[in-house]
Amino acid sequence: MTALLERSYLSRIEQYSGERIVFAGETAEPDLATVRTRLVSKGGIETPVDYRLYRAGDRWMVYDVTVEGVSLVANYRAQFNKIIQTSSAQGLVDKLRAKQE
Repeated sequence: MTALLERSYLSRIEQYSGERIVFAGETAEPDLATVRTRLVSKGGIETPVDYRLYRAGDRWMVYDVTVEGVSLVANYRAQFNKIIQTSSAQGLVDKLRAKQE
């Protein structure tokens, strides 16, 4: 899954050039946190990007990214559920493996 995410999104992230990332606040609990940012384009258009994190030992790890209110985790969950309902859990695994190759 990590390889699939890297291949899907890393090239898009690398396309950004000259945009600013503005820290917009945070909320934190002992083991969970949300960091709110805004990506500001050269033309001044702001796109909210929130990062949801969990504590793993002494490190914070991102487990979800929300762009303009759309959660990456929720998006994948909906897609996976649709594949499982129309095919099977093994069908989902097969599709993920095929995308990884």
